[in-house]
Amino acid sequence: MSAAAAESGTRNRTRQAILAAAARVLGRNHRATLADVAREADVGRSTLHRYFSDRDELMRAVVVDSLAMADRAVRDAAPDQGPAREALHRLIAAMIESGDRVIFLWSDPRVLEDYGPDPADGASLPADPHATLRLIQRGQREGFLDPGVPAEWIQNVLWSLVYTGVESADQGIVPRHGVTTMVIRTLENGFRVSSD
Repeated sequence: MSAAAAESGTRNRTRQAILAAAARVLGRNHRATLADVAREADVGRSTLHRYFSDRDELMRAVVVDSLAMADRAVRDAAPDQGPAREALHRLIAAMIESGDRVIFLWSDPRVLEDYGPDPADGASLPADPHATLRLIQRGQREGFLDPGVPAEWIQNVLWSLVYTGVESADQGIVPRHGVTTMVIRTLENGFRVSSD
């Protein structure tokens, strides 16, 4: 490996560490400073500034990276493959695995309003923004999800449950390893007492 390739690999890992740290810190405290982000990323402030000149540039980069990660999670869950119930379980697990990014993107609506990608600027949007909705509609056709409830409603409830699950794990209400099961159980059964 050449010195340039090694530097590029190191540079990319450092950039990713900063983005991940920023998502963790800023998702939970929107007033956190760049010094807080640098500390979480285990880099100096001067290193952070070599990658991102100011807070706005960092915020935009974290939004773009987080949306790309969420998009990858949906694609990797293969929502068009297998029975809808299994595909939905994979999707929920993948989104919960991206928990820091979920909290960062959706804990404050201003994050996407102020820093979200603008297609007019050539920013990329999710490859398939309707994949989850199609999965829900397929679940309705297969008799797994109630066809009497609008698919859009189910989608909103699903994302709310994922967000609440991740947030509850952060608050110590539920263990992180139990969030996926709890979200699936709540989505499938609501809060009624199970007969088994």
